[in-house]
Amino acid sequence: MLQILDWLKNIPIPFITNFKVYFDLGTSTTRIAVKDKGVVLKEPTFLAYNSQSKDYIFFGNEAKNILGKTPEFLKIVRPIVNGIVSDFDAETALTKRFIEKSISPYTAQFSFLAPPLEALAVFPIIATEIEQKAVEEVILKAQCSSVTLIKKPLAVAAGCGFNVFSHKPNLILDMGGGLIEISIVSGGGIVTNKTLKNAGEHMDKLIANYIYLKHGVMLGEATCERLKLECFNFTGQEKISLVRGKSLENGLPKSVKIRTDDIREALLNNFIQIVDAVKELIEISPPEVVDEIFDSGMYLTGRLASIEGLEKFFSEELKIEVVKPTHFADAAIYGLSLLDQDKDTIYRIASYSRN
Repeated sequence: MLQILDWLKNIPIPFITNFKVYFDLGTSTTRIAVKDKGVVLKEPTFLAYNSQSKDYIFFGNEAKNILGKTPEFLKIVRPIVNGIVSDFDAETALTKRFIEKSISPYTAQFSFLAPPLEALAVFPIIATEIEQKAVEEVILKAQCSSVTLIKKPLAVAAGCGFNVFSHKPNLILDMGGGLIEISIVSGGGIVTNKTLKNAGEHMDKLIANYIYLKHGVMLGEATCERLKLECFNFTGQEKISLVRGKSLENGLPKSVKIRTDDIREALLNNFIQIVDAVKELIEISPPEVVDEIFDSGMYLTGRLASIEGLEKFFSEELKIEVVKPTHFADAAIYGLSLLDQDKDTIYRIASYSRN
């Protein structure tokens, strides 16, 4: 009898089991993580719409790989712009497909009924109440039973290893594809913040425009992104990349050599604007906050933080120490998993996020 009871205890019961999923619906990249499993999906926020069949047919990496190569009836859709859901139906279809791809292998172990998915998701601090509701509705329509929304700077702070309820202020510069969020986090909330839209995708356009004017060559988005991440650096190291684009003279393919100095010239003013924004944020902060920030420094997160020598550049410009945490690229979703270790913490953070 005791053996039977022990056997019954080991059977997963779908309607009792909590299955936690974490979402970071980014402008350029969507990240999904599962509790105790880590990040299970990291793919571009792209999908392709077939106007003939009225259906979405390519998602994530597949859709991004065919960007600029599609016939007229295929349209590449970017459902999130500057961190905000701009195409609700497209984002719902993309999120649903990503969940099927990344979560289904874990729920397949349940023989009869899949457990309800409890979701935690981040949203940018500039999102209005309606825009926050759009994020919630997207995830609910994508087969999740409940959604808790967290302000992204709070999740990023947790991902940097901070106690978000500590009254020690922390300055965080999160550099994503659609938004650059500069925040000072303390006491479970955001003391001051500033948001810029001259983020990764804007930088790609600056590179394309620079090459267009200097070399008379038109480059695609993917090529400009590769130049930004692979050729560009602040270390003083000179790199050369051979790229091929469309010549403005005759419309034929043309190869040009792009140097690190070219990318630096195209983007330097943009990075100076980011430095100025950080200075403005520090200037409007209370004196006590500023004093502690200059002791602890600034933390750099987001995919753009992978640019070599970026910490040194910001450190020299701001005259403070700049640190890149271990999980800098996935700080937000990693922070959600850390916050979710305690129910009381999530409840408090969620209540602060609603204010």
